[in-house]
Amino acid sequence: MSHRTSRAPAGVLLDGALAGLAGSSALDVVTYLDMTLRARPASSTPAETARRLTEAAHVPLGPEDRAANRRSALGSLLGYASGVATATAFGLLDRRRVVPVPVAAVLLGALAMVASDAPMAVLRVSDPRRWSRVDWLSDIVPHLVYGAVAATVWRRLTGAGPAGRR
Repeated sequence: MSHRTSRAPAGVLLDGALAGLAGSSALDVVTYLDMTLRARPASSTPAETARRLTEAAHVPLGPEDRAANRRSALGSLLGYASGVATATAFGLLDRRRVVPVPVAAVLLGALAMVASDAPMAVLRVSDPRRWSRVDWLSDIVPHLVYGAVAATVWRRLTGAGPAGRR
């Protein structure tokens, strides 16, 4: 790993957010492809996580028919927020040392997976210890794609290494 030149924190935050959004979009595409290929339903865990968080924060979401729609939307938005926060945090780390893209991809994928799965486990929405092999693959593969895309976009935006433009 080589040393990085210092960049303005605002630029790092914006680049991290853009990389996180790109990675999150890629994660969604892979998830939707999986749902299409296996004809599996959408996961209810994001909406259930949103339900438990809004209840714990005493945030009313309106009548049940509207609340269900809001929970579904909030679950998706929480996923994007997690993806943006993960890539932005990585960007702050990468300001000091350039992490090779393959390492960054795995690191970002693992961090994003923890950021999404830990709250579900803490809130008892899901217990990863009871997941099947297929459940784990359905979680790992999209998160690794998130990591690969976020790392590549980060590198492209920051201009570090051979893929960069600066």
